Amino acid sequence: MKFWKYHGIGNDFVLIDGISRTAEIDRSMCRRMCDRNYGIGADGVLFLLPGDGADIGMRVINADGSEAEMCGNGIRCLAKHAYDFGIAGKEKITVSTLAGIKTAKVLTDGNKVSAVAVDMGAPVLDGRSIPIDYDGEFIDRPFNAEGCSIIGNAVSMGNPHFITFSEIDGNETDRLGPALESHPFFPNRTNVEFCRIEEGRIYARVYERGAGWTLACGTGACASVVAAALNGLVPFDEPVDVHLPGGWLRIAASGKLDRVIMEGPATLVYEGSITAE
Repeated sequence: MKFWKYHGIGNDFVLIDGISRTAEIDRSMCRRMCDRNYGIGADGVLFLLPGDGADIGMRVINADGSEAEMCGNGIRCLAKHAYDFGIAGKEKITVSTLAGIKTAKVLTDGNKVSAVAVDMGAPVLDGRSIPIDYDGEFIDRPFNAEGCSIIGNAVSMGNPHFITFSEIDGNETDRLGPALESHPFFPNRTNVEFCRIEEGRIYARVYERGAGWTLACGTGACASVVAAALNGLVPFDEPVDVHLPGGWLRIAASGKLDRVIMEGPATLVYEGSITAE
C-alpha cells in the first residue's frame, strides 16, 4: 500500500489516498503504521477520500486507533497533497470532515504548496455540545484535577479542547496532560493546551487526545486564541502568532465568533509503501 508522510510544524501524519484507489479504514492497521518503533511513525493517519458535498473528504485516525472529528495540521497537509498531485487543482479547496465542510486556501511557492489558510468555522462554547459535563459556557472557571487547582476554558473547534493560562511548572504539566485528557468531566476525552502569553503571542504545549504530547495541534492553536480573546488577553479580528514546540501558526478569531482562520505550513517528508503485515 502506497503512502505519503507529511507534517504540519512537526505534527506528523501518514496519508493514504482513497480517491485514486480504494482505501479501507482499518484502525488496527493505523495503529501499526503510527508505531514509531515498528511502523512508519506518526501522530495519526489521514485518509484522502471523495468529498461528501465537497471537493475532497478527510478522515483522521489517531495513533491509538481512535478517530478525530477534525485536525488542523492534517487538513493543511491534505489540501497540499490534493493540490500538488492534481486531485483538486484550484486554490480554494472544500474539504468534508466529521466537523463539517471546511475551506482551505493554498499558498504556493512556484508550483507547490508552501502554506495553507483554513477557515475552521465557528468555535463551539456550549458545554454540552463541546462536550463537557457542564451547562453553558465554561470560560475562565476554576477546575480541579489530580489535587491541582487551575483556571480552565473549554472550546470545541470540531473536537474538544481544554485550555488553561494558569502558571504550572513542568512536572505538574507532565502529570496533568494525560489526567485531564481522560477526566470524567470530558465525556469524549479532550485535547489539553497549557498556554502562556508573552508580548501578544501565545506559547502552547499540547497533550493531544489519542496521540499524547505532540509538537503541534492546529485546532488547539485555534481554541487557544478563542479562549485568550474571550479572556481579553489577545484581540479578536487580528492575527495572533501561536508558538507550539514544532513551530508557528497564525490564527485570527472573529469577534462575532462565527469563524477562525488558521494559517501555517504543510510539508511532504517522503513517500513509500508498506505491506499489510
